[in-house]
Amino acid sequence: MIAPELIEQIRDAADIVALIGESVELKRTGSDWRGPCPFHGGTHRNFSVVPRKQMYHCFVCHESGDVFTYLMKRFGLDYPTAVREIAAKVGIAVPDVRTAGPDPNEPLYSALSTAADWFAKRLRESDDARAARDYLDGRDLGDEVRDQYQLGFAPPRGEELLDALKNLGVEDDVVKKAGLVTERDDKSVVPRFRGRLIFPIADVRGRVVGFGGRILGEGEPKYLNSPETPVFHKGTLLYGLDRARGAVRTEGLAVLVEGYVDAIRLQIAGIANAVAPLGTSLTAEQARLLRRYTKQVALAYDADAPGQKSSFRNADELLRQGASVSVVTLPAGEDPDTLVRKGGAEAFKALLDSAVDVFERKIQLLDRKGLAGTLEGRREALDRLLPTIRAAQDPITRELYMSRAAEWSGVGKEVLEQEVGRQEARGSLAAGTGPGQPRQGQAPPADPGRPVTEIPTERTLVHLMLARAENVARVKAELPAAEFRHPVYRALVERLYAGAGPPDTGAQRETWERLASAPYERPEPEVDLVQAIAWVQERPRRERLEEIDSLIGLAGAAEKDALMNEKRTLMSGGAMRFRRKALKAEQEPRH
Repeated sequence: MIAPELIEQIRDAADIVALIGESVELKRTGSDWRGPCPFHGGTHRNFSVVPRKQMYHCFVCHESGDVFTYLMKRFGLDYPTAVREIAAKVGIAVPDVRTAGPDPNEPLYSALSTAADWFAKRLRESDDARAARDYLDGRDLGDEVRDQYQLGFAPPRGEELLDALKNLGVEDDVVKKAGLVTERDDKSVVPRFRGRLIFPIADVRGRVVGFGGRILGEGEPKYLNSPETPVFHKGTLLYGLDRARGAVRTEGLAVLVEGYVDAIRLQIAGIANAVAPLGTSLTAEQARLLRRYTKQVALAYDADAPGQKSSFRNADELLRQGASVSVVTLPAGEDPDTLVRKGGAEAFKALLDSAVDVFERKIQLLDRKGLAGTLEGRREALDRLLPTIRAAQDPITRELYMSRAAEWSGVGKEVLEQEVGRQEARGSLAAGTGPGQPRQGQAPPADPGRPVTEIPTERTLVHLMLARAENVARVKAELPAAEFRHPVYRALVERLYAGAGPPDTGAQRETWERLASAPYERPEPEVDLVQAIAWVQERPRRERLEEIDSLIGLAGAAEKDALMNEKRTLMSGGAMRFRRKALKAEQEPRH
């Protein structure tokens, strides 16, 4: 038996137009393709291939199906053979079931399913779940919805779950591997979820792989997910996709919302193609997962500043995966859940129908801020638009965005193309200035939910300070910790400057231990230290020079003269003072 998720992957990877086009002459008609039906021997173009749905249909003989059905009916193959034929075409290996052993993760799936049932029963029957039931009543999520989505409750004394699992024969090691417990410093274990409303999280096959828990009352964090386990990888899952994937493929559109309840509300209201990430930041893996089912994604996030920030960040990730992205503009103070509760599904559908492309939405917001009226304002606006242009992998979308930005800003399209090319050549944000990046050496705030671009020079400085204690004082004398832009390296530098030891946990400790345990093997550490300090010191000047080069294309005659004067001043003052001083010291005798 071939695993269902592998079959889905093969189906999504297949190009149904190319496959059928090998034996049928197809011509594009709008977004679909038409040709003579190969099943009834037709001569007219009554046979339609719909790539966005990965389906074909004949309007005369009514034959229809997907890529697998086509091979089966056209060439007389059985289902497994058809799957393997297409897998070979798209380069996906299908394991031989005769040599495959049992799934080693099956005990984890079983334990998680058992825990989900236990949490759900607790919500229905337990007195200590009254606050959770009241909360759900207040959000108009009644018993039927709770049962449908298997919502549950983890009591404050979560040991009862562990006792129940033990009584059912679930081994302690399995409970730990499933992420249901947390290990304390003294090696004792406590339940991970306590006093929380529980949302089971399923993979695309509908198997429970983890949980999201919302705290009831005061406390932090507000939401807590399962830890990474052999079956739960937060950045590769989307809440509700197991229920929504069919509707996403049928509609040719996914609606991405921010929270679990938003996704549930839309789905039970008939907007079945709604899904949610397990946090505000969409990962590349989640975006690729959505692209397996559709190219069109509509973002329906809160209209406040944090919601807009999350929406645009996620839009860029989707664009990088070749999606087309639109934005649903919700009324102030509303989210999909509250909007549908007040106005019904039609209220949301009306906004969905009027959703605008993400690039156009950005321009609308920039117009509201009046940034087009000044030179600096247009520069700031372009700083916000260019990353979205860069993110667009579809060449037509990128061309349209470039033309729209040129039209709106009054900057020549060729100038914008050069700027986008420069940013891409620099590897984007590691050493350049882009939206959301600091200027003039200011350190950006750490955002643990967002992937951070590596900055090799900062890593080198941290490595050299860990390798030789005397380097700490030398770097500290030249560089404030705030000049380090990578949040992990900046945190480690602050500890080194303070004379503290390694952090207790997390990415900072992992990085510290990795660098401290690796000998610095480059042949000239002294030269590397000098050059690295100089690179960080010079970074704001380099960035300002690049910014001036971009502004000159926007400036009038007087402004251009001022910018050129500033550029000459910066270039004449560009000597690397620390490097000069250090190299001079190298030439003097040491005693």
